[in-house]
Amino acid sequence: MSDVKFDWRYFGAELKFHREAAGLSQQQLGDKVHCSGTYIGQFENATRRPQLPLARLFDQALGTNGLFARMCERLINNSPYEDYFAAASELEAIAEKICEYSPLLVPGLLQTPEYAEAVFRGAQPLLHDEAIAELVAARMARTQIVTDPNRETLFWAILDEAVLRRPIGGPAVMSKQLRCVAHFAQQRRVIVQVVPFAVGAHTLPEGMIQIMTFPDAPPAAYVEGPFAGQLLEDPRIIAKCQMGYDLLRAAALSPEASLGMIRSVAEDYAHER
Repeated sequence: MSDVKFDWRYFGAELKFHREAAGLSQQQLGDKVHCSGTYIGQFENATRRPQLPLARLFDQALGTNGLFARMCERLINNSPYEDYFAAASELEAIAEKICEYSPLLVPGLLQTPEYAEAVFRGAQPLLHDEAIAELVAARMARTQIVTDPNRETLFWAILDEAVLRRPIGGPAVMSKQLRCVAHFAQQRRVIVQVVPFAVGAHTLPEGMIQIMTFPDAPPAAYVEGPFAGQLLEDPRIIAKCQMGYDLLRAAALSPEASLGMIRSVAEDYAHER
């Protein structure tokens, strides 16, 4: 494997080779591993990244003696992110639209280095400085999705008002962070809405959710809790996630009113310095 460009495209090419060598169509292989033939095609084209349990099923169905599981583990291990987020990060990078609801923190795609550092130090206070710096660098690499002017990914973020009010890193860090969010919104790089406390109960009360859509593949969603996350691909669940997001979007402040609130809170933090 060291003599080739080892990535998900290589994984997909190997999957196609071994499937055809076994005399199976995409649908026939899909039937053996409990997914659709369409998904097999997406794995082969590298528009979808299979998770480890499915890679093991490929090995069983194709008699490849652990080849696909080993490749999948290597690709996951090469990711700068935690195992539970590695697959989602791959999809995030190729999505044409990302819709995210964040109840507690500024979304990672919009974070400043100072804010990200404060988040990591708060969540993992025993990590040494070098490890924190690596985590911040990986998060800043993700922000290219919205900072790179050559990318056309639409990012729509809905923030709970608690995101604005929780002073992560202190007033100076928060003022800079909220001004950064406002700048992205003003420059039409992202669409931002705020769900004010006055809304009360709403359709997505449990935690963060990110819904990703693609030009040539079905949508996927990612949900996350403390030190764990899950990539969702069941169309029925995705439809429920999208409905919840759409209803929350309708309940939130308009983008214009949200921008006004973000700027106002940023000014309040600036005066606390």
